[in-house]
Amino acid sequence: MRELLPLLGHGRDAKTCLYRCGNACDHPEPNQTDNPYLGDIVAGEVSRRGLLAAGAGAGALVLGVGAPVSAAGPSAAGPSATGASAAPASSPSSGALTFKPIPPNELDTFIVPNGYDHAVVIRWGDPIFAGAPGLDVHHQTGETQSRQFGFNNDFLGVLPFPGRHDRALLVSNHEYTNEELMFPGFTSQEALTVDQVRAAMAAHGMSVVELERVGDTGQWRPVRSKRRPYNKRLTMLATEFRADGPAAGSPLLRTAADPRGTTIIGTLNNCAGGVTPWGTVLSGEENFNQYFVGGDAVPAADKPYLNRYGILTTARYPSGSRRWERAQERFDLAKHPHEANRFGWIVEVDPFEPDAPPRKHTAMGRFKHEGANVIVAKSGHVVAYMGDDERFEYLYKFVSDGRYRKNDRKHNLTLLSSGTLYVAQLSGDSPPSEIDGTGKLPSDGAFDGTGKWIKLVSGTTSFVPGMSAVEVLTFARLAGDAVKATKMDRPEDVQPSLKTGKIYAALTNNTNRGVGTYPGVDEANPRVANKHGQIFEITEDGGDHTGTTFTWSLPIVCGDPADPATYFAGFDKTKVSPISCPDNVAFDSTGNLWIATDGNALGSNDGLFATPIEGPSRGHLKQFLTVPPGAETCGPFITGDDRSVFVAVQHPGEITGATIDNPASTWPDGDFAKPAVVVTWHLDNRAIGS
Repeated sequence: MRELLPLLGHGRDAKTCLYRCGNACDHPEPNQTDNPYLGDIVAGEVSRRGLLAAGAGAGALVLGVGAPVSAAGPSAAGPSATGASAAPASSPSSGALTFKPIPPNELDTFIVPNGYDHAVVIRWGDPIFAGAPGLDVHHQTGETQSRQFGFNNDFLGVLPFPGRHDRALLVSNHEYTNEELMFPGFTSQEALTVDQVRAAMAAHGMSVVELERVGDTGQWRPVRSKRRPYNKRLTMLATEFRADGPAAGSPLLRTAADPRGTTIIGTLNNCAGGVTPWGTVLSGEENFNQYFVGGDAVPAADKPYLNRYGILTTARYPSGSRRWERAQERFDLAKHPHEANRFGWIVEVDPFEPDAPPRKHTAMGRFKHEGANVIVAKSGHVVAYMGDDERFEYLYKFVSDGRYRKNDRKHNLTLLSSGTLYVAQLSGDSPPSEIDGTGKLPSDGAFDGTGKWIKLVSGTTSFVPGMSAVEVLTFARLAGDAVKATKMDRPEDVQPSLKTGKIYAALTNNTNRGVGTYPGVDEANPRVANKHGQIFEITEDGGDHTGTTFTWSLPIVCGDPADPATYFAGFDKTKVSPISCPDNVAFDSTGNLWIATDGNALGSNDGLFATPIEGPSRGHLKQFLTVPPGAETCGPFITGDDRSVFVAVQHPGEITGATIDNPASTWPDGDFAKPAVVVTWHLDNRAIGS
């Protein structure tokens, strides 16, 4: 085994920054607006504490909700929305998280608690079609990679076949590539052959892989049958996506190759996502900006729009450019200035209909989507919650025009094509002087307040002065700027709890918060130079997910529990695991919140954590697993019977100086690092966490 390279002690490695988001942190934030932050908004307003003095009190609002709202059950014509339904666990879960937390570590392995086991389900380069070649790192082409599991798996969905407890479809995003960890002898992007560029392009996108349960355990593996009709790769090379919604066919989406503006090749930089009640997968296109060159030569009128999405317009080649225009000219904006507008959408894929074209839903707005997760409101409308993953960006929600029909899958497949897009504006309920940037709680004992959803567009009607509906949807960031949405600390995964109806967002970090001339701290983003992040909780007023007002709180302010600047819903911090940089969230069937991290700034490997969000143990956060060095924990996905938790180990060994020839990690096979999907289960067949 090669000697491991030294590990960096804190946060995301520079190589991850380069390949994941194009060194976004090294450039000025695209959001240069002077929108007020909460300290400005709350000044002069009536304190919510005063309004509640005669009622339940601020503490009750943090915990209280309306009637529980849940997604409708499985459609007769499609699979469950709640994960791989299976035979009941041998010991049904009480919801108590009884596992012994594992300690922080920097080991080059995958670690789970005592009493659990884990296995690699599938890794980069594994064939997913009969007759496809295995991984040969010395002979990679677009054609071979298009028949193999892609690179850097992120979001995972596991959708059961109706009526089956032993078969399911795994759907995985492949967010980005790190060519140094893919190609032996790598020196630069420019030195790659066109075949290698095409291989990198094919390694992006999504995979659909049929799984089978191993015996009656919580372990899963790819089916061994040679006939795999559901397996599929969606790549940047040739997969056609259909644009729908108000912006489809608009001049802003038209190119020379697609003069109708409705057929888009590929999906790009897919990060998180969600599973719908009608059995499809939603996938968010995130840091698409880093793939384009030629921004300096676009028409001057287009440059402000490109700049707002982080696309360089002052030089032909951005630092770290992938140079994909050598394989497909469309990535040169000097020749195809609207190609970038065709990315940054929410994608919907129907894995049970392999021949159905995947769609990009323009009605849901274009920004750097972490993902989208839906809940069926009491009215039957479908509501999707979304985060824009960049510093000082916004939270959004989409409410469908149509209503969910339990037994009408064909109808439900239209729900995300038309609706109303909102952006969040927040107010804190504490005097600004009590939010001093240290993380000290205000006098009412909680970071909390109220908020409203500001309508941006409904159907083809714009509510933003000076912008058409198509412009609002295509440039949703600018629309959010115009209505003075609240700037947040990197809103990533946003997911509703189907048990309580509350919504949880991972605010990963923001080391520029309150630094220099950057926006200052506020009650929702209360720490200067925030390097650890927080969990943001929304309670829609009256339990109405289609409404326009809500209350919010920060149940978890991340970091070392010994640090006074942390908070775990009031739970005894001596019993809590340290956590840094929350990224993705998920729920088990009893409503516990599971949190995956990305870029641990406490110096140890990233991992998966769990905590109750209701009752006396609310905030008792415990670490469930860790991934190898350099990796982040993605997914996660917990099956409907709670017997299996899937995580994606993304970019293991992605550490400065590491290459495929000289790796910083040799997980999972002992030679060089490979991104992979891992499943963990209880050896006693009990529910995960119990």
